[in-house]
Formats: sequence, C-alpha cells, structure tokens
Amino acid sequence: MAIVTLEEVKAQLNQTLDVDDELIERKICAAQCHIEQLLGFKISDQYTPTKIPAPLKECVCQLAAHWYENREAVLVGVTAQSLPIGVSDIVNEYRNWSWAG
Repeated sequence: MAIVTLEEVKAQLNQTLDVDDELIERKICAAQCHIEQLLGFKISDQYTPTKIPAPLKECVCQLAAHWYENREAVLVGVTAQSLPIGVSDIVNEYRNWSWAG
C-alpha cells in the first residue's frame, strides 16, 4: 500500500488534471519500492500507517514527482542530475545499516 496519496503527489506537482493519474500512481509505486530498497525494509513492516515519518512520505512525493517530470533516463542539453535534493539524506536517516549474513 502506498504511503502517500495520488492527491499528495499531484499537489507536489501542482497538477490538477486527471489525465495522468494512472501514470502518477505508477510513479508513486515505483518511488516507494525504490526507497524501500534503499532503506533495507518495507515501510509497512516498520511503521503503522499513522506513524510513518513525514520525511519518508516527503521522499516518496519528491521522487515520484521527479520521475513524472523527467520520464527518460537521459536529459539532453542539461547537466547531470542526482536524486532530488534531500531524498538520499532523508533515506539515510532511516536506513537499516545492519548486515545480514
């Protein structure tokens, strides 16, 4: 289950039209999955829906919006870009740093 709503990401994007809702929902799912891979755990396994830290929700919103606005892996005519500012830093604050072996 997504930790952010379609409406939250549309607000991040200043998007009011419904035409891209399905695409935005895919970006939300992909962003949350990617962040969970970086964290080393599923967010729903660690937090109840009412206790999910706001910074993790912000990460999903920022990354989903970034992927919606930049739909290709390569941008021509611009300099190299990393994850949206703050996403990596926020994820590192919550990341599971233990090594399973």
